[in-house]
Amino acid sequence: MRRIRLRPARPTGPARPTGPARRIRPGRRAPATALLCAAALTVLAACGTSSSGGADTRSGGGGSSDPAAPLDPKTKVTLTIDCMPPAAKAAELKEWKEDVATFNQTYPNVRIVGKSTPGQCEEPARFTAMLKAKSQPDVFYTYFTDLQQVLDNGGAADIGPYVTPKSVPALADIDPDVLGVLKRDGKLYGLPTSNYRMGLLINRTLFRRAGLDPDQPPATWAEVRADAKAIAALGNGVYGYGDYSAENTGGWHFTAALYGLGGEVVSADGTRAAFDDALGRQVVQNLHDMRWTDASMSRTQLLKWGDLQKQITADKLGMFLAAPDDIAYMVQQLGAKYENFGMGPIPGGRATLGGGNGYMIKKGSSPDKIKAAIAWLNLKTLSPGKGQFDWARTKADGLPVGVPQPNFFLGATKTADDRARADNATMPVANFRAYRDHPVPGKAEPPRAQEIYKVLDNVMSGVLTNRNADVDKLLSTARSQVDQVLANR
Repeated sequence: MRRIRLRPARPTGPARPTGPARRIRPGRRAPATALLCAAALTVLAACGTSSSGGADTRSGGGGSSDPAAPLDPKTKVTLTIDCMPPAAKAAELKEWKEDVATFNQTYPNVRIVGKSTPGQCEEPARFTAMLKAKSQPDVFYTYFTDLQQVLDNGGAADIGPYVTPKSVPALADIDPDVLGVLKRDGKLYGLPTSNYRMGLLINRTLFRRAGLDPDQPPATWAEVRADAKAIAALGNGVYGYGDYSAENTGGWHFTAALYGLGGEVVSADGTRAAFDDALGRQVVQNLHDMRWTDASMSRTQLLKWGDLQKQITADKLGMFLAAPDDIAYMVQQLGAKYENFGMGPIPGGRATLGGGNGYMIKKGSSPDKIKAAIAWLNLKTLSPGKGQFDWARTKADGLPVGVPQPNFFLGATKTADDRARADNATMPVANFRAYRDHPVPGKAEPPRAQEIYKVLDNVMSGVLTNRNADVDKLLSTARSQVDQVLANR
């Protein structure tokens, strides 16, 4: 579901981040065409878009249909790219423009037309409408969970032949589990820009006030329950634990909690629900007991992404499941202080829900357009020390450095990036030590994630709003509904 850099949210989640129909950042509206033009990069001579198919609005100069051949710097091509930072994000927009200028030093004839939206980079309903109308930009932003929908609508080009160690030098060091999310039947349909793995976000101030050690976040649900009771005992509207139950975010968090215990949402073959078992009941019963027996959860329920962030920022909530980038969002958007928060691994630690974002290239794009897009994405999002990984620049521009994501590199590349990130940190990275030092294997979101999350919202809302909820009935009803969703694939 977050998610709000070139993203939130973390956002995937439910349409996240791969997180909620989120990740569901606030204020997502489709801007008017005039506003899109006004937001286009100022280096352009005029506001416009490239063609909708493989042909280009500019002609002449170089070009080769051989995927292995590098992009000829003389090639003239126009790229429309969404998720350009809006004017309200001045520092991010400054960096975007700098990266365009750097890119044009090598490829002076590639014209980048950036498009921005005032809120979330992707809003599910707008994204679906865009795919159906074939109106997506040449290079379009997606959540990891979007691949099937994009393929169902014939929206993305297979870029596998174009993505090589020459076009993406760090290719061998990208986590294959992350890159694999963007593959189908041996074909590659996108490149990642960020990823996340869920953990337990805590309010360090409330932990200390309750006599708990913020450097040792709870690692099991029994410990979560005990610490939540201690925090709730502070009174004055303070609660120990919070969770979602609306707008697909409840199902997203149910999935994360279940993964932590080693459970499955769907069967291995993806044909039926698998959560109506002892582990699924453990997740729901634990929430019931914290809500109704311990009173360590708020009376206000039917919460969605953004609500818990506000509560923990106001020192009214002790902890909740989250992606690391929630902290950056709370500082940048809600006025929180970095030092007030920390993270631990997902309770249970068997696996954790992972998601993220990436870019795909519109099907029908010319070979040169695909090459130009990959060259841009390589500079902006996949080059250690450059683009989004230029941590010294990020620090100088007053943006957050130290959040342990995006973190999709492995080996020596990861080691070097971790060092650069720590050297330029603008937040106390020690607060992430429990999360960082106890890595939990990432697990992809289930197929038809958003539809399944919508069903599982009913389980979460049912148990959190009704003291007498029948846990077995909630799960069995949801199982039947998810089976139907999967049968309609």
